[in-house]
Amino acid sequence: MDIISYLSISPFQWTKVGAAICCGFIIGLERQLRGKPVGIRTSALIVLGTYMFIAASNSLNNDVTDTSRIIGQVVTGVGFLGAGVMLAKDGIVVGVTSAATIWVLAAIGVAIDISGELGAIKLSILVVVILYGVDVLEDYFTSLTRGVHERFNGWKKRNK
Repeated sequence: MDIISYLSISPFQWTKVGAAICCGFIIGLERQLRGKPVGIRTSALIVLGTYMFIAASNSLNNDVTDTSRIIGQVVTGVGFLGAGVMLAKDGIVVGVTSAATIWVLAAIGVAIDISGELGAIKLSILVVVILYGVDVLEDYFTSLTRGVHERFNGWKKRNK
C-alpha cells in the first residue's frame, strides 16, 4: 500500500478537515479567552462533525440521498445542543449567544463542504467580529444596554 492511499480519508478531504478545525479554533478561541461556554474543543468538533455529515451525504451519489435533509437534521440536532447551554436565572435567560454560536458553527461546517474553505474561514472571522464587536459597542453606547441587557448586566455584577 502506498503512502497516499494510506493517508486518504475518503470521502473527506484533508484541506476541508483542516479548514473545519481552523474555523472552530478561530471562534472557539474568542469564546474561551472571554470565559464563555463553547470553547476551542467544542467549536472545532461542531464544525468538523457538521462538515463530515455533509461530505458523507454528498458522497453517496444515489437517488435516495438528499443532502438538504441531512442539513435539516444537523440544524435540528445542533439546535438541541444549543438549548443545553441556555439557562434561566432570576427571570433572565443566559446563554443565548452561546446557543447562537453553536448554530452558526454548524452552518460554517456546511459551508466548508458546499462553498469552500476560504469562504468558511472568512465567515468565522466575521462571527468573531460580531461577538467581540458588539461588546465593544455596548461599552461605548449605553443605549445598547437597555431593557433585558440592562437587567442582565445588573444581575452579572451582583453574582461576581
